[in-house]
Amino acid sequence: MSWIVPIASVLEILLLLYVATLDIATRLIRNEICLTLALLGISTQIASPLQLVESLTSAAILFLLLFFIYTRGWMGGGDVKLLVALAVGLPLAGIAELLTVTALVGGALALAHLLMRNLPYPKLAPAGSSIARRVYVVERWRHLRHAPLPYGVAITGGGIWSIFNRGF
Repeated sequence: MSWIVPIASVLEILLLLYVATLDIATRLIRNEICLTLALLGISTQIASPLQLVESLTSAAILFLLLFFIYTRGWMGGGDVKLLVALAVGLPLAGIAELLTVTALVGGALALAHLLMRNLPYPKLAPAGSSIARRVYVVERWRHLRHAPLPYGVAITGGGIWSIFNRGF
């Protein structure tokens, strides 16, 4: 059983990196990924049923709070699903850490988007442009149209931090 946690943790981190990439590209977080993250989180706590019950209870409470925020339009549904899926695999202290680090990374993300206001509007990226240039052009275009932040990136940062602190 000691091999389950490291493998599940590595898979969670890889999935989170994929989520961040998808969120930047499409502003969508897929249900299948959230379900997989929740199942991987459960698998890391199979050895401790009491810990699993605490995590599931905490995740349910977090869902209710985040659902309220979602109904007000302050957060996207994918972000709610992703945070709750990560909370399933963390103890209560880990959930608090997840939310704290996510807020900090989200603040840095918001600051970067505010700074984009001062950057020039780029021309279309020519064929063969670097991925960084293409992402900049698309993000600047989205920013000018008041598109939402890719908050899945911030959640990914908080999730990876929490997974590393949970231990392998």
